[in-house]
Amino acid sequence: MRGRHLIVPALAPVVALAVAAGSTPGTAASTAARAASTTVTIKAQGVDLSGLVKSPRRSCVDGRKVVVFKQVGTRGGGDDVRFASDTAQLAMSGGFAEWSTGNTGTPGRFYAKVNRTAHCLGDTSPTIRARRSS
Repeated sequence: MRGRHLIVPALAPVVALAVAAGSTPGTAASTAARAASTTVTIKAQGVDLSGLVKSPRRSCVDGRKVVVFKQVGTRGGGDDVRFASDTAQLAMSGGFAEWSTGNTGTPGRFYAKVNRTAHCLGDTSPTIRARRSS
């Protein structure tokens, strides 16, 4: 009888550690594994801004909101201005969607951003320069 009572207290810390360790992967690690990668691009033709949203998961591209920021000063310095937005629409072929702001009439430095969703990672494009055509 005495031996059984000693085993239970000795195993309690080991069981508690195993339970705690088992709950950790179920949080951020599994969520990140399930979220599909996403890429957003931007290009300028004069002051017309457009680009693509790409992902291996179709639901991560079709209908995805793209926000275009006008860069003021150093990128990410907190003074960038939300300039325009569009909803990406699935292209006829391929696993990507297209977005466009049309003619903004505004030259400057711009970048595009898609936010993270429950099943898709977010992304921010490189900064490009839009110039009025001569």
